[in-house]
Amino acid sequence: MSYGQGGQGQPPWDPWKPGSQQTPQWNNQRSTGNPDWAAMAEASETRNKRRKVLFIVGGALATVGVGVAVAMAVAGANGNNEAANQPSKLPASADIPGTTTPAPSFEPTSAPPPLDPKQFIASAQKDTAPLSPDILFPGTQLTMGNRVYRKGPTADTKNCASAVKDTLPPILTKNGCTRFMRVTYVKDGVAVTVGVAVFDTEAQASKAKAETNDKSIIASLAGNGIKAFCNSAVCRSTRNAYGRYGYFTLAGFTNGKDVTTKDTAVFTTGDDLAEFAFRQISRRGQAQASAAANQ
Repeated sequence: MSYGQGGQGQPPWDPWKPGSQQTPQWNNQRSTGNPDWAAMAEASETRNKRRKVLFIVGGALATVGVGVAVAMAVAGANGNNEAANQPSKLPASADIPGTTTPAPSFEPTSAPPPLDPKQFIASAQKDTAPLSPDILFPGTQLTMGNRVYRKGPTADTKNCASAVKDTLPPILTKNGCTRFMRVTYVKDGVAVTVGVAVFDTEAQASKAKAETNDKSIIASLAGNGIKAFCNSAVCRSTRNAYGRYGYFTLAGFTNGKDVTTKDTAVFTTGDDLAEFAFRQISRRGQAQASAAANQ
């Protein structure tokens, strides 16, 4: 749509151009002194709309620019932190002064082997602890399981042959027996004498035991309310050796009755005292080994 006196085909009026640059027709219209107020009002409205568009676009561009600037700043800060935290950019630990710690060194040591208790009862040289019938068989009674035996008389002699019978005296003498100790226990009419022969070495005790037979028995020991037993009746005997000691038992009835294979109480009594003698000899070695280890 055109305004003024000009006809169709004339270029329109551009409100953004100065008056000097408008077409001659518009200039001519202005020179007539009769401005086209409607055209001017439309041009003003168009100009205001363009300003609003420019303000909106400019504000959007400014917002985008601020966002980009912030993002670049954050990225730059993160880049600096990452670079500072990169371990690959640090020198190796070996190159950092003061970071090398020498490994501790220790002198090679080895714990001494445990002491063998049997070595202390294998020879008279090491087996030096006090020894007597009351040390090996202490107290006034002996309890084995649910069985309680009353302790009777004790005997101690250096004449080993005088405390044994039949084939045993020459065996003890020949192999160097130096001491023979005896103790008797009783329970329910069954008595048992346990005897311990002492040698200087384990080899002597082992050899003496190997030479014994079923007739190698000890002499029963009566007294303290225990009648004589096993003098002429059949009794049950045992013989063993451990370390430098030989230990023997002789069990039977106090009423002189012969022992048979059916008399389990007699066998149990003899086995209990043989077991107790072994334990006491073994404990003797353990006690001396422990004392030596603590020195």
